[in-house]
Amino acid sequence: MANPYREIFRASGTKGFAAAAFAARMPIAMAPIGIVAMLSQTHGEYWLAGAVSATFAFTNAIVSPLLSRSIDRLGQTRVAVPTTTLAVIAFAFLLVATNRHWPIWTLFASAFLAALMPSIPAMVRARWTEIFRDRPELNTAFAFESAADELVYILGASVSVGLSVSLFPEAGVLASTALLALGTATFLVQRSTEPSVRPAETGAASSAIRLRPVQIITFALIAVGAMFATAEVVVVALTKSFGQPGAATVVIGVYAAGSFVVGLIVGALKPKMLLERQLLLALGVIAATALPLLAANGVISLALAVFASGIAIAPTFITSFALIERRVPPSMFTEGITWVMTGIGIGMAIGSAAAGWMVDRYGADSGFWVSVIAGAIAFLTILLGQSALAERRGKGVAGLATSAAD
Repeated sequence: MANPYREIFRASGTKGFAAAAFAARMPIAMAPIGIVAMLSQTHGEYWLAGAVSATFAFTNAIVSPLLSRSIDRLGQTRVAVPTTTLAVIAFAFLLVATNRHWPIWTLFASAFLAALMPSIPAMVRARWTEIFRDRPELNTAFAFESAADELVYILGASVSVGLSVSLFPEAGVLASTALLALGTATFLVQRSTEPSVRPAETGAASSAIRLRPVQIITFALIAVGAMFATAEVVVVALTKSFGQPGAATVVIGVYAAGSFVVGLIVGALKPKMLLERQLLLALGVIAATALPLLAANGVISLALAVFASGIAIAPTFITSFALIERRVPPSMFTEGITWVMTGIGIGMAIGSAAAGWMVDRYGADSGFWVSVIAGAIAFLTILLGQSALAERRGKGVAGLATSAAD
């Protein structure tokens, strides 16, 4: 049996842009926690560290779709070069302002400008789509990118904090900035795989977020993002209550590992089920596997429950991106993907706050109720949106058998 991942990398240029994109997206995970680790050490105030980090995260969430819309209209290089340059300069300014203890407003200003960097995950998926549009290989490519995203979040935070603690406070943000600059530059110089600019279709919406499928998927993934953050917060609280706080890292790693492994497996398959039904099934599994989290009463049972709850995360992402490719005009693809990823980020912020409030008010064992509620919301959103998400007739991602299924 042929290895589908080997097959997608036979296409010219794919190895180069995929490797560069992996490095360029590391700041997504490294920068926010790196800012916290840096400022908490240099200024000794966690509120300040959290506020500056939040400024970066929320600004990026708001600005990314706007930048991606410009990328769809003008091209990756024309938009990403100036915005990435500005972000790198702003990160450098933040490092100096921190080291020299410049006024606090300079920290917020530099974090705000540093957030004006383009969405690498969206741009790399746009390149895969340009190569494999309307071919089943695109499903495998999306699975590979989802696995890459998992690795970024697994490695990025730990590497950033590790560098800041073991070397010097600014080390994590410095490494993140270097990866952003070098990775993005290497990605953009590979012009042969850059998607061509496609003219907007007649009567098309002014923004991808005005399209019903994008709204539905983005809202559902806000709930899924809330489940991510809830898992991290509650696992830390529960392992501490179990008297084994050091086990939190292992349990969170198990959560990501479940998603990573299953995502790779799904990417090697060619499911014949309609995409909107695949997404409904994946979210049904997510909602159902959230319930056993409430019964965890020790580190082992917690790890098993968390592993089970993570198995459908990557399939959810893969199918969501495939649906965006099918239901969004090519001239809006980058923006559509970015809105979905922005939804995940917004959900993580909401989930972290909600789970923290539940733990503080009702105890560590109550925090997973946020996951249960969020899972139900995600499932119901996609259930009610099935007609709007219905696949177009004909060929498409992971669905050459779509016409037969119809």
